[in-house]
Amino acid sequence: MIALLRRAAFLVVLVLVAAACGDDAPGPDASASDSDSTASATGDPSQEASYPVVIEHAMGSTTVEERPERIVSLNVQWTDAVLVMGMQPVAYVLDQASLETEPYPWHVDKVAGSQRIDTTGTIPFEQIAALQPDLILLTYLPEERQTFDTLDEIAPTIGLLGELQVDPWQDQVEVMGRVLGEPERAEQVIGDVEGQVEALARDLPGLGGKTYVAANYVPGDGIHVVADPDDGSSRLFYELGMEIAPDIVALDQQAVGRVEISMEQVGLLDADFVGILAHDADPSELPGWDQLTAVQTGAVIDFEFADVVGINTPTPLSLPYVIDLIRPALEAVASAG
Repeated sequence: MIALLRRAAFLVVLVLVAAACGDDAPGPDASASDSDSTASATGDPSQEASYPVVIEHAMGSTTVEERPERIVSLNVQWTDAVLVMGMQPVAYVLDQASLETEPYPWHVDKVAGSQRIDTTGTIPFEQIAALQPDLILLTYLPEERQTFDTLDEIAPTIGLLGELQVDPWQDQVEVMGRVLGEPERAEQVIGDVEGQVEALARDLPGLGGKTYVAANYVPGDGIHVVADPDDGSSRLFYELGMEIAPDIVALDQQAVGRVEISMEQVGLLDADFVGILAHDADPSELPGWDQLTAVQTGAVIDFEFADVVGINTPTPLSLPYVIDLIRPALEAVASAG
């Protein structure tokens, strides 16, 4: 989605992917969203919050004068941070150029009341402005300062929060808690999701010290493998006590975070768990595939694009989805001894 966001795609285009979406119908008023039930249960958050709120981010700082009601999200992480806080974005973006053709499975029902904006690699400034947003959210630094400034002229804009290519989802939820005047709810959301990851680690103590690889198999091209322990896609596995297969890490001498191996080097994928995006190809046709440890123990997941996004740019909504998806394979890893 969007040239500046397209840098983030886990394994598909070897760059991290971000998302957001839209439709041609008039944007809904966020005050008529699921947040209504939350407000009635906890009281009007705007009456309890202290405004203005200043949010520091990689492009500087943004001042939010009052609780926003018309949020436009240009990224799946921010979309999910808004949704999990009980607010419905007025619009979200899906970038066809980054293979974002449909809402992600973990929020498909939750964005039904939001306008979907489809783009083909560019930021639709006029469409965004027509929605009259009072807050714009995006991640990944714009390639030009002017891009951010143009958005910021439309409405207060919050960009990438830190120095990593993928912000920790906890930081985004914490920011939304401040912006919406509901910091306690944000803390609860963070605690609940982290608790699910911790519960998985407790249930499967055998994962400690086990290895994994995450690979993008492009027929006719090669196999691209994540080699950076700090990559967004690595966080969940490391929280479970796992680590990238050492042979893959050793190949990343230039510290670029991704390495390419040939079809004849499939043996380098040998690990306790293998997650592969095969683009509808059959990885079993690769020479030596059947000899891999994960293949023999049943600890292989053939990812779809959406699964990869959910792992690579984790959110409080994608993580429970991903945990359910990979749990059977992880159980095989933990029980393998």
